[in-house]
Amino acid sequence: MKLAIRHADVDRLDTWTRYRSGMCDSCVANCCTMPVEVKLPDLVRLQLVDAFEAEHETPKQIAKRLSKAGLIDHFNFKNSIFTLARRASGDCQFLDAKTRRCTVYELRPNTCRLHPQISPRPGHCPYAAQ
Repeated sequence: MKLAIRHADVDRLDTWTRYRSGMCDSCVANCCTMPVEVKLPDLVRLQLVDAFEAEHETPKQIAKRLSKAGLIDHFNFKNSIFTLARRASGDCQFLDAKTRRCTVYELRPNTCRLHPQISPRPGHCPYAAQ
């Protein structure tokens, strides 16, 4: 039986569920289909940028390299915010397609660490059961 995956609909926040502890254990990781905005320290933690590069290169130079490597989709120059690239399916590049679990959980960016407290609808998530 193939798992039918519902993707998060950021425009339909009224469909989101109030977050409760333990929900992630039975979810198909819809939050991992949304764009992930990160800052330079997140990229260092994810080991996409080394500390030396972060200290000696401009964010613009780093963004150019990461974009060329297909690791980011966008860079906001004004705020120095990088948007991580996603797979063609819309999934985060760090989401395991079979298990629907994060492959870099211990290194995950602050955006992910703070979800759903900090999200398009704080305290809610685009939960969908497995």
